[in-house]
Amino acid sequence: MTNATSPDPTIANLLDETREFPPPAAIAARANVDASWSERAAADPVGFWEEQARRLDWHTPWHTATVWEPVRLLDDGSLSVPRTEWFSGGTLNVAVNCVDRHVAAGRGEKVALHFEGEPGDRRSITYAELEREVKKAANALTALGIGRGDRVVVYLPVIPETVIATLAIARIGAIHSLVFGGFSADALAFRVHDTGAKLLITTDGQFRRGAAVAVKENADSAVADAPAIEHVLVVRRTGDETPEIPWTDGRDVWWHDAVGSASEQHEPEFFDAETPLFIIYTSGTTGRPKGLVHTSGGYLTQASFTHWAIFDVKPDDVHWCTADLAWVTAHTYEIYGPLSNGVTQVIYEGTPQTPHPGRHFEIIERYGVTTYYTAPTLVRTLSSWFPDGVPEHYDLSSIRLLGSVGEAINPEAWIWFRDNIGAGTAPIVDTWWQSETGAAVIAPLPGASTLKPGSATRALPGVGVRIVDESGETVPFGSGGYLVVDRPGPSLARTVWGDPERYRDAYWTRFWQQGYFFSGDGAKWDADGDIWVLGRVDDVMNVSGHRLSTIEIESALVSHPEVAEAGVVGVADAVTGHAIAAFVIPSTRDADRVDDAAYWRSRSSELAERLRSHVADVIGPVAKPRTVLVVPDLPKTRSGKIMRRLLVDIADGRPLGDVTSLQDDSVPSTIRTIFHTQE
Repeated sequence: MTNATSPDPTIANLLDETREFPPPAAIAARANVDASWSERAAADPVGFWEEQARRLDWHTPWHTATVWEPVRLLDDGSLSVPRTEWFSGGTLNVAVNCVDRHVAAGRGEKVALHFEGEPGDRRSITYAELEREVKKAANALTALGIGRGDRVVVYLPVIPETVIATLAIARIGAIHSLVFGGFSADALAFRVHDTGAKLLITTDGQFRRGAAVAVKENADSAVADAPAIEHVLVVRRTGDETPEIPWTDGRDVWWHDAVGSASEQHEPEFFDAETPLFIIYTSGTTGRPKGLVHTSGGYLTQASFTHWAIFDVKPDDVHWCTADLAWVTAHTYEIYGPLSNGVTQVIYEGTPQTPHPGRHFEIIERYGVTTYYTAPTLVRTLSSWFPDGVPEHYDLSSIRLLGSVGEAINPEAWIWFRDNIGAGTAPIVDTWWQSETGAAVIAPLPGASTLKPGSATRALPGVGVRIVDESGETVPFGSGGYLVVDRPGPSLARTVWGDPERYRDAYWTRFWQQGYFFSGDGAKWDADGDIWVLGRVDDVMNVSGHRLSTIEIESALVSHPEVAEAGVVGVADAVTGHAIAAFVIPSTRDADRVDDAAYWRSRSSELAERLRSHVADVIGPVAKPRTVLVVPDLPKTRSGKIMRRLLVDIADGRPLGDVTSLQDDSVPSTIRTIFHTQE
């Protein structure tokens, strides 16, 4: 029996989910990808990716499909830095593949983007119109001195200009780095300095939760001592609602002046497949953010194929990925994947509850959204807002496919999602991937996979994963351990910008002898070999020698009818190593008493023992939380992830640090007040 002095090196497999949903016959009959694709890809992975690359338009064919130099031990005892290339010698233009080729094929009048602004303003932009705008923006960027290899930081909300700017930067061979518009000046400054950007693109202001908020001053602060910055290009978004906009003559340029007066004619260049396309930064919640570098040909190949495969793309689809455009989710499944496949999609500027909690349902109905891809946090939030289901006056009948991204989805949230937004029939593609992988690695195939609520199922065709123990040995089915990628795809990040040794140390050193990419996540196999992601290894708790996943305990809590959402963390305990602290949002609560600590303490006293007993029944006594705190909200990023680090800081009484990436930066202080006055 495992005990505190003899810790199990793997992660305990505690939660048993037995519900299964085979693919609907109608979807299976018309699916883009069936089960045979995985077998074919496994037989010849390189040939498989060459086949997928040919879905794109190449100006020059590649001469070498792939080059891989793994980590090796050098004579001085150090480890080498790994190196990979895909489609060496091939040239293409990423923006041409996303826009021009669809217009050339006669699909210029098809809508590329339905834009919904938070205040209610709307625009629909065809592929022909998008092509003209991207060409004009490319000319404007060139006139501002931007060329091949230059870095451009984009600090914009979810508006059409963000997509146009991103594609224009790619079109001229420059490198973009998108930054979430809610980040602080310090977070933006770090990215401007680290990339050595020559240009910052920003707005006068942004709409956030029903208010116009000026951001230009933030942008100015971020570039104040940035030596490489030559210009700040400013999109007019809030206008007269944020009238006091600072301006630096000679440096600052209005978007509508620069782009509005630019020529609509632009001849594209074609760039080597390994030309850097973008730098995307890890969130920076722990330590210095890493600038991951993604290149052009390999990234676009995997982004385009995985979007087509996992969303089973059809010509009449209207795709909506709800992520902010700065997150990698949006890079791959809101910009490059959908546009390379010629899909119509929705982009929405605002928050889900502005001006009311049914805003997303309105948008789905208005544009006839067919594929809806969002975060588990939003699913859980919607289920708490609408515990009795989606009101009947919303017509969601256009939905044929749902998707989940960001972290593992709790089984009960999965069921609510399918039953209420998917009419009880729509498959859910629960995707696992990271900024580092660039595109989905584990996900169901909607026409081939039997779905299990909470499981991302198996690796997609052309890539491979496994679950291993501390020594890199594969653990048996029914066990948990570390999730590694043993066969990466062509969209894998090539390096960390300016720091290749950090890339090696962060992802390759731990299992360098096996040649595995370490994801930093824990996972388990079930008896069938399907994969259940258990969250970051840093979030695994060692309770009396048992290595327990926060995700499984959260799922057990969410399965209780009185719980809408839950965040679980391990806090230091002298006897057990870690003690489990659960922060839960109740299914019913008084929204007017958010700041009433006594009310939340009372709710905690009322619910705590019932929830502790429930977890013990569902998982086992070892997983029973020591502390259960009922709270009005959890600290969540705009991309939907629960910031468990902040919950640990609250429980341990440490300073909270930077909270600017949160949807609502007041939440941690509210929880801290409740937690530290609960005795």
